[in-house]
Amino acid sequence: MKIAVTGGAGFIGSNFVRFVCKKYPETRVINIDKMTYAANPITLEFLNEYPNHIFLKLDICNAEEIEKILNECEIIVHFAAETHVDRSLENPENFLLTDILGTYRILEVIRNSKSIRKYIHVSTDEVYGSIASGSFVEHSPLNPTNPYAASKASADLMVLSYIRCYKIPAIIVRFTNNFGPFQHPEKFIPLVITNALENKKIPLYGDGQQIRDWLYVFDTCRAVDLLIEKGEPGQIYNVSAHQERKNIDVLSEILKILGKDKDLMVNIPDRIAHDRRYSLSSEKIQQLGFLPVYDFEKGLEETIKWYLDNKKWWQFIKNSSEFQSYYKKRYPAL
Repeated sequence: MKIAVTGGAGFIGSNFVRFVCKKYPETRVINIDKMTYAANPITLEFLNEYPNHIFLKLDICNAEEIEKILNECEIIVHFAAETHVDRSLENPENFLLTDILGTYRILEVIRNSKSIRKYIHVSTDEVYGSIASGSFVEHSPLNPTNPYAASKASADLMVLSYIRCYKIPAIIVRFTNNFGPFQHPEKFIPLVITNALENKKIPLYGDGQQIRDWLYVFDTCRAVDLLIEKGEPGQIYNVSAHQERKNIDVLSEILKILGKDKDLMVNIPDRIAHDRRYSLSSEKIQQLGFLPVYDFEKGLEETIKWYLDNKKWWQFIKNSSEFQSYYKKRYPAL
């Protein structure tokens, strides 16, 4: 069997590629990635250890090339996306191109294909917006509050339209905040870890009381694998671990584990339209047999250990001119 993974050199995509290559050594995994700033070439050194991994540097917006590759596969898992909210606030265009046009290109291939039997479209809890109490379910209204979330919501609606109009075998899966190995250090948890290891100041938006429900990336991979096997085409599945934490508490816990002083934490002005709380009900996927195996504390320990053991990986990113330019612009007071 051949499975195509878009964005397979990024955070969740690379973890999923490793997961599949280990669990299904007879399956050929076609890893498609444009290799933008968010994809670290060192990641490929980890992935190329698996003989069933095949990497293709390719832009999913390239219709002709995408059609040629995807038509050779039975399963498509679509992770490729621009995902950083801060960057979407500064330059929404890249998000519209990758998240919406890129998804459209893939949908067109599936619409005209006879070989693709299942398409897993990876989305996010951010399409629902913020919720003060309770949890969003799969039929909750979409209410994105930033360009990133709006681009993902738009892509979701495109998928739903293709399901209805063309009966494509698609499943939408929406995850809560992921964390774990290979996550770009512009994101909250790896930024806290790596800045702490470098004894650099750590930015915290506003009062730090924003609440996120954290899901360790290994459980995310397990959920996608389950949906490939048992998920019903045409359905949406929310996935969460029900492990809500305030940002300030997550930061404090990391500093405690690393034995660092809280003086490293610096409050900065809050992000524009910053969602206060995300929360998903995941009863639907639980009915298929999914339960997370990692609690937050175990996942955090594993994540910190990985960044301690793989300094070369994240220092490559943080020492790049692109990252340093972005960081200085984003956090001028630091």
